[in-house]
Amino acid sequence: MIFSKRKQNQEEKYLIVGLGNPEPEYSNTRHNMGFDVINKLSEKYNIKVNKSRFKSIYGVGTIENKNVILCKPQTYMNLSGDAIELISKFYKVSNDHIIVVYDDIDIQTGTIKIRKKGGPGTHNGMKSIVHSLHSEEFFRVRIGTGFCDNKEKLIDYVIKKVSNEEYERLQNGINSATDAVADRK
Repeated sequence: MIFSKRKQNQEEKYLIVGLGNPEPEYSNTRHNMGFDVINKLSEKYNIKVNKSRFKSIYGVGTIENKNVILCKPQTYMNLSGDAIELISKFYKVSNDHIIVVYDDIDIQTGTIKIRKKGGPGTHNGMKSIVHSLHSEEFFRVRIGTGFCDNKEKLIDYVIKKVSNEEYERLQNGINSATDAVADRK
């Protein structure tokens, strides 16, 4: 359960942020799993993610009767917090209504993990967000992209285009994360 069960007032919004690097150059990479979830949510709930502001591309709509903002920061991964800080302040979204979706190399390919709070680990995008929000208390949905055996080649591992076969396995995590974000039961 990600969405709060308390009754939502008219102005209350959820900010759903997918982490990644600008498309199409970084499409079909492990590091863009968050963008892929935003793209799926956009398509499934007919929310156009085409507004450009707050160092992001974003769209506003509803998912399961909740007001949402779907956001893809355009700052590149390592500065994602800059964009989230701007858009969350403008729309007055509290940290407990922010959901961040991102890739995680420490989780098996195609699986997800959900946390209400916690440290950023080794993920530079998450380090930026924690720094910008001055908090570790926000929801996160981590999509497993598989383990990288050679830490010296980690950057290549996360930003290199994956094969169609690999992307199909990653698609399981993208679908699960999309369902988890949208499910409020």
